[in-house]
Amino acid sequence: MAASSSFEAVLPQQQFVPTAFASTPEQPTPVEQIVAALRTIPAIDGLTDEEYTWLATHGVERKGEDGAIVFTEGTPADSMIFLLQGDVQVRRRNGGPLTMWIGRAGLMTGKLPFSRMKTYGGEGYLVGPGWSLGIHEDKFPEMLAAIPSMAQRCVSALLDRVREVTRIEQQAEKLNALGKLAGNLAHELNNPASAAQRSASSLFSELRQYGDQKYRMGNLCLPESITSRYRTWVINVRAVMAERDMKGGTKDILADSDREMDLVRWLESHSIPNPWAIAPALAETGLPIEHLDELANIMTAEALPVAVATVASSLRAERMAETVVNSTMRIFDLIRAIKDYSYMDQAPIQEVDLAQSLTNTLAMFKSRMYDVKVETDFDPLLPPVAAYGRELNQVWTALIENALDAIHDKGTLQLKTHLQGQMAIVEIWDNGVGIDPELQSRIFEPFYTTKAPGLGLGLGLDTAQRIVQRHSGYIHVESKPGATCFQVRLPLEQAGAY
Repeated sequence: MAASSSFEAVLPQQQFVPTAFASTPEQPTPVEQIVAALRTIPAIDGLTDEEYTWLATHGVERKGEDGAIVFTEGTPADSMIFLLQGDVQVRRRNGGPLTMWIGRAGLMTGKLPFSRMKTYGGEGYLVGPGWSLGIHEDKFPEMLAAIPSMAQRCVSALLDRVREVTRIEQQAEKLNALGKLAGNLAHELNNPASAAQRSASSLFSELRQYGDQKYRMGNLCLPESITSRYRTWVINVRAVMAERDMKGGTKDILADSDREMDLVRWLESHSIPNPWAIAPALAETGLPIEHLDELANIMTAEALPVAVATVASSLRAERMAETVVNSTMRIFDLIRAIKDYSYMDQAPIQEVDLAQSLTNTLAMFKSRMYDVKVETDFDPLLPPVAAYGRELNQVWTALIENALDAIHDKGTLQLKTHLQGQMAIVEIWDNGVGIDPELQSRIFEPFYTTKAPGLGLGLGLDTAQRIVQRHSGYIHVESKPGATCFQVRLPLEQAGAY
């Protein structure tokens, strides 16, 4: 039984064991009662008494108790069905977005005239006592001749059925895309959030330890000449580390390990307690050993261990605070990206910077791009276009996701924008295996997909094409092994498009 506007999506499939099959009653129902029941069907409201009687006398009754099977998945669909009493729940065994729906009493469904329906797409069973009347397809020509208005009524029902199924499939596609977006965001937010949480937790104990070291330093009652030189040394060391941080550079784990071992040996040679705990903090900052030699020349033998421990504790606390700041900045950057991506709290139509729109969409896929080389070539002179920002981001999402799928998250992704006359051009390239020439003409068809079952509904490119067409633009694909390009053309002036 195909879906219609009267079907309601319900909860996921539950275990069900059929008890019996609905069948023709031993004692036929009087024609008058069947006609009275047919008058409750909205789709055929307004027929004449003769037309209701024709349906009642040419239809086949079926009755069953709660749980009785009405039809099974994959069996031929050969009758138009009027549900006169009870509900029919239809379960799709093979999954999909419509795994289960309900046909209510008063529904005209099943195989309708002009329908290309061949088999039932699920298993239908009764909820409560059920009663139906079926008109076999062999009688369709005779029915249309006897009841001329049935042609228009059946076509209207078919259109409603297509609209409803399309709406539910598109809703499932949006939910699928939202789930991927949520997964990407959760992955991206988890790393900085975890780093901030760990650093903040460690910072609490580190600040307490730093306070203890400062207290020990104060108890030494060092002369002003030493404390003054010590403060100057600290200032110089911070300047050296700041300069090193500004230069940046690639982190060399092996060099850091060697530096840490050198520091451990230096600390041991100067009788510093717990060198294994102090050396990592000093190695991470890249503090040269020459500066420690300067500190050893400034401090007394008694004060040196306290001074070094104080400096190390201070550096650890600062690094933890820096991690918290950087992590929270990354979180805020992601939040800003998702707000820009969704055009939250903005009017439907905006002046859209295509380069920024593409960049925001890329941020949603960062978790898939560890092994992807991203190349961008954005025309700085390209003016913004007036468009539905949220919808354009759906287009970029579909095209970028397809590109990443084509290269299996390992390869090269190129994003380009440029101006051609009064058209803005956006190109998304990948170096995947390409699209079979025989399939290129079908990839924009709704529900057509080359992905494995359960991995796609085949609506991504169809949705992208409809959105681009809504903006008076068009989308084109060229593909060969190692070079696939989806090109989107959008007019700069959209005033006539809305």
